[in-house]
Amino acid sequence: MSDVDLTSAPDVSQLECFPNPRPERDYLIEITCPEFTTVCPKTGQPDFGTLIFSYVADKTCIELKSLKLYLQRYRNQGIFYEVVVNKILDDFVKVVHPRRCTLTGRFTPRGGISSTIVAEHTAGK
Repeated sequence: MSDVDLTSAPDVSQLECFPNPRPERDYLIEITCPEFTTVCPKTGQPDFGTLIFSYVADKTCIELKSLKLYLQRYRNQGIFYEVVVNKILDDFVKVVHPRRCTLTGRFTPRGGISSTIVAEHTAGK
């Protein structure tokens, strides 16, 4: 039996960090989440996509299990691609405080049309 609660909405408090082992250096961290799912708010049909986080950490790095559990909570959420990519980036930035971060959402075709949403954050802007 899984301890993952998919009935609750995603919340920024689910995300956890650990200290950046090399805060003096800019280095790129890329995380690919190929099984991201939500629900189309218009049709109620499932939407599938891949999320790619590319970020340069400052003082902390995201803990991957917490990110996975947070993303799984979107499974039953009716939300547009543009909204979800920006919401996830906002929550990520709120917790991790990266120097830079780009979140790319590549969603599978629906009706012969696919969408890619790219949201960016730069510290201090």
